[in-house]
Amino acid sequence: MAESPKVITEVDGHLFTIRINRPAVRNCVDGEAAELLGRAWVRFRDDPELWVAILTGTGEEAFCAGADLGAIETLDPTRGARPSQIRRFVHSGEGFMGQTRMVDAFKPIVAAINGDALAGGLELACMADLRIVEEHARLGVACRRFGVPLCDGGTQRLPRIVGMGRAMDLILTGRFIDAREAHFMGLANDVVPKGGALEVARALAARLCEVPQTAMRTDKQAAVTGFGRPLEEGLRLEAGLALWALNDPDLIEGARAFKARRAPRYQQGD
Repeated sequence: MAESPKVITEVDGHLFTIRINRPAVRNCVDGEAAELLGRAWVRFRDDPELWVAILTGTGEEAFCAGADLGAIETLDPTRGARPSQIRRFVHSGEGFMGQTRMVDAFKPIVAAINGDALAGGLELACMADLRIVEEHARLGVACRRFGVPLCDGGTQRLPRIVGMGRAMDLILTGRFIDAREAHFMGLANDVVPKGGALEVARALAARLCEVPQTAMRTDKQAAVTGFGRPLEEGLRLEAGLALWALNDPDLIEGARAFKARRAPRYQQGD
């Protein structure tokens, strides 16, 4: 019998689901899984028919417990590399756990956190724009106790989500937090009963697919790329992206539908 793939992808209309499929090792990511995750993220970014992505894990125990320490050597993309190759990886490499340094996917990403999101798993969760967390899940920088650094965006994305003080609490202590505390600090957008994250994430994704895509994507791009910049610079960025969205035919259709009091018929262009 053929072994199941370590990462499973599913297309349902415009919804793209990415599922880490290693429940026997708490959905930890090894080199092969990282490569498959990387391919999935690039496919989502580049396919005009895919509008919203959901990232989740198999089973009820873990969303992702981080890097597979038993196969840690498979996760080093610089292993055996020349100094010039290492420099290129540091400057513009894709990441250790599969395209975790991607910053140009301006479509919505939802994490359905069906269990523990620890270490690199927390970093993967932080790639999402919205996080639906099941009530039994724990989140934390578990790699702190093993001397493994955050290297898939955790030091950069976590402070942007919860603020520097709360991020440093988690990063330095490595303590675990439950779903309720994650919700209190803004790391979880919603807390749902055990087994319910994927259903709630799909319902949310369906709503996101109903709205005009261009303006939503330019707003995400403005928010993500403008964060941390001087206000004047961020406002210029917002204005430029808004001009792009204002030329979208769906905006005109939306205005006409509003005036005629009918349902809009959006074209939903790329």
